[in-house]
Amino acid sequence: MSTQPVEGCQRKENWGSRIGVVLAVAGSAVGLGNFLRFPGQAVNNGGGAFMIPYILSFLLVGIPIAWCEWTIGRLGGRYGQNNAPGIMFAIWRRSPAKLLGALALLVPVVIYMYYILLEAWCLDYAIHFATGRFDHLFAETTRNASGHADQIKAVVGATRDFFHTNCGLKAHGSLLAGGRMIWVVLFSFLVNFVIIYRGVTKGIESFCKWAMPLLILCAIVILVRVLTLPHISAGLGFMWNPDWARLRDAKVWLAAAGQIFFSLSVGFGLILVYASYLRENDDVVLTSLSASSTNEFCEVILGGMIVVPAAFLFLGAAGAKGGTFDLGFITVPAIMHFMPLGRLFGAMWFGLLFLAAVTSSLSMLQPAIAFLEDGFGLRRRASVAVLGLVTAIGAAFTMYFSKGALALDHTDFWCNLFMIVAATGMVLMFGWVIGAERGVEEMNRGADFRVPRFMPVLLRYVTPAFLVAILVAWTWQTAPSHLERMNPDKQARIAARAVYAGVVKKHYAGRKLAKKEMEQKTAALLGAEKDAAIDAAKLPAWLADATVAGGHGKELSVAEAAARRAAEARSDANIARYVFLGIVAFLILLYVLADIACRTRIGRSIRRVEDEGIAWEAAK
Repeated sequence: MSTQPVEGCQRKENWGSRIGVVLAVAGSAVGLGNFLRFPGQAVNNGGGAFMIPYILSFLLVGIPIAWCEWTIGRLGGRYGQNNAPGIMFAIWRRSPAKLLGALALLVPVVIYMYYILLEAWCLDYAIHFATGRFDHLFAETTRNASGHADQIKAVVGATRDFFHTNCGLKAHGSLLAGGRMIWVVLFSFLVNFVIIYRGVTKGIESFCKWAMPLLILCAIVILVRVLTLPHISAGLGFMWNPDWARLRDAKVWLAAAGQIFFSLSVGFGLILVYASYLRENDDVVLTSLSASSTNEFCEVILGGMIVVPAAFLFLGAAGAKGGTFDLGFITVPAIMHFMPLGRLFGAMWFGLLFLAAVTSSLSMLQPAIAFLEDGFGLRRRASVAVLGLVTAIGAAFTMYFSKGALALDHTDFWCNLFMIVAATGMVLMFGWVIGAERGVEEMNRGADFRVPRFMPVLLRYVTPAFLVAILVAWTWQTAPSHLERMNPDKQARIAARAVYAGVVKKHYAGRKLAKKEMEQKTAALLGAEKDAAIDAAKLPAWLADATVAGGHGKELSVAEAAARRAAEARSDANIARYVFLGIVAFLILLYVLADIACRTRIGRSIRRVEDEGIAWEAAK
């Protein structure tokens, strides 16, 4: 390990080698989004046609932002700063810089609070495959199935029920009720903090040097197995045959741009911190491209050619489409049942997902640890202990409110929004505060090859405009539903109406009404507005006196069932509010801490470095 001393600060680490930093940064990006999210996004958004907006987003958003983050991070490292608030403040002595730094701390730490749970799911599934527990489950499930179609239905149903039960999606608090999952989460938590405690070089770099090659090797072995399956060309065609008409859909372009964000980890603040451990003249241009290319290889070649083609081959078109969770924890286990040597490849697949998740989650911890060390002078042990306590509290909240992945889903939404805001602010700062020409000149320092001459124009105008468009469109598309889900009264009315609507549907089931006719019947009885309150006095007797299943073999009146569902919905909406308020409060706290640190320890450190001759600050 090499170090560069900075007066008044602890000794700073540097990456031991270029391959080490490439694998570490690639590891921070390569995760569940590559192997699970990308295939689902591609197959649901035009197949091969999806790659056109995807590649354009990679060139106009992904690479430029990555270069900006690498450059800003390396520049901050020259001031002895390895934390986002310190890096931003060293370059721009204004409050917005501290806010950007606080966002760059918030996003990875809060994401870690639920990502550790996904990481544990992967490890638990790997254990289940390795020990043969899924074999026993599938043998029991398919015992009475006749024909391939019945087997598919039985196996997929079994994996769905297992996922919802084992991963706590059926009831709040089930994961903390003493089951095995809590121990798997604790083990995953411990693995992360043992590695991060060892530092950047001995911990993160050393782990990624063997974890990333092993991960890629496992993925290649699985890919070879999938490509040698009979008739796999049909699955590849289903995945990649382009639906050119989808290019006219703005949602496809938005999905592609969003995938680049999640894939490259741009806007997280991770690259910013990792780049700060580079030396003054270490290359950032080729190193960034190498890390991004490694990530894209894992995503497009490995992730894009394994899950969906195999799912189509064994489960058909319906089984090959779905979101991240459905593909990862329902579809893949079902595939492995039908694939020869599925137990081996299932354990290998979820093992590589666990490795990918660990390399990503490590990068989420380092920014906060570096901030505690640089900003408040805490030693490694103390900073790791503080961060461990904070993330454990957040992870426990996410684990407890696990029904329907409620806390996880809302936390993910707000983190994604703040991530895009942070990336937009960072590029605007690079292009307009630092100055695009000046920033590109710094970017080219020590570069193995210089960036294109049009890069200043791209970073000043094109990329910021693209980012603002993504931010506005993504918020417009996703925010209303999440804000609506935070309204307790409205959610209670919707839930109560759903109970009555179910009784109406059952009442008219024998008439085999078309969907539109059923909607008209429901509207006539319950009102046209889907969130309108139900007036029991105006209901016909057959509806008001109906009963519905209440669980445990009990029957409830429709009014009682509606009241229960309304109470549950109101509670869920309040939980969503608590998630939002908690994240906002945490952001305010981080901003206050960043302000204190920049006024004291970080500010003194920067001034000492400037006294030694470094003068870059964009605006005092």
